[in-house]
Amino acid sequence: MDEQVRVAVIPGDGIGTEVMEPTLGILEAVGRRHGIDFAWQHHDWSCEHYTRTGRMMPEDGLEQLAEADQILLGAVGYPGVPDHVSLWGLLIPIRRAFKQYINLRPVRLLPGIECPLRLKEGTEIDFLVVRENNEGEYSEVGGRMYRGTPDEFAVQESVFTRRGVERAARYALDLAASRRGSLASATKSNGIIHTMPFWDEVVHETAKDYPGVEVRDYHIDALSAQFVLDPGRFDVVVASNLFGDILTDLGAAIIGSIGIAPSGNLNPEGEHPSMFEPVHGSAPDIAGQGIANPLGQIWAASMMLDHMGHPQAAAELVSAMEATLTGGVRTPDLGGTASTTEVAEAVLQQVGSDD
Repeated sequence: MDEQVRVAVIPGDGIGTEVMEPTLGILEAVGRRHGIDFAWQHHDWSCEHYTRTGRMMPEDGLEQLAEADQILLGAVGYPGVPDHVSLWGLLIPIRRAFKQYINLRPVRLLPGIECPLRLKEGTEIDFLVVRENNEGEYSEVGGRMYRGTPDEFAVQESVFTRRGVERAARYALDLAASRRGSLASATKSNGIIHTMPFWDEVVHETAKDYPGVEVRDYHIDALSAQFVLDPGRFDVVVASNLFGDILTDLGAAIIGSIGIAPSGNLNPEGEHPSMFEPVHGSAPDIAGQGIANPLGQIWAASMMLDHMGHPQAAAELVSAMEATLTGGVRTPDLGGTASTTEVAEAVLQQVGSDD
């Protein structure tokens, strides 16, 4: 019998709705090959939904999502709705309610894409960024006083717990041990006097259980520079919530386009659904033109398959993407002329090419 997987689908806004539909079709094709029966649970939650209802999702939204095995998200964002509304009304509640404390983002230069950097001959860009996803700089501790007066001020507290840092470090160390045995830890302990030295201490204490992994600390400014100057040196990078967020957008840029980069918000234990999404936003400037790059959403779907315990199916999706790119079928952000539909159809054809 086929394995049935309940997937909550949230296309979101803008190009999110354009890249989601073809991705579901590609997943169904892969599922038929690997005995996976997808049961889609569609939700129209978005910034447009917020403009109509005053909420990003219904009051029982989290309860609805809890019935799913996994969550596939498109992109959220809509003119006139501040970004913090969508983040704190949808994404962060999901990440925290379902203990998605790891955000995993691959930074890999795919065949057929020209890197915007001048790389040394033989350099390969293929590393993973592990971002702590539930605490750190994205806490709700703080506030503002004396609004609208000359004495107005704002306080924002960063919260780092031993448990939170250790579990992010351990996840990253496990990955490094299974790959090339190198972990880069993002820090700023020379300037941020309390939280960052604490981060460093916990990472290195945890690393004692991994004698085969080399751990090196990088100040975040120097690390950002090395992403550009020597990206081939990295294997696995672990970073706090804010640092990881910034680094991964830079990582997406150095592999050719933010439109292809995926991410997974993971509950590693599998006690709750994990959520998979492309890094790109809703891109209202190109929405409705049919030129959005669907590869970020498709790659996110591949990450979902891998997390579900189907690595071969996940690898087939990535291989289909690579074949599509090397065949020259690309959207304008990658220098091509293909439409969203044409790229998705080319990937779908590659998925079925071994039948």
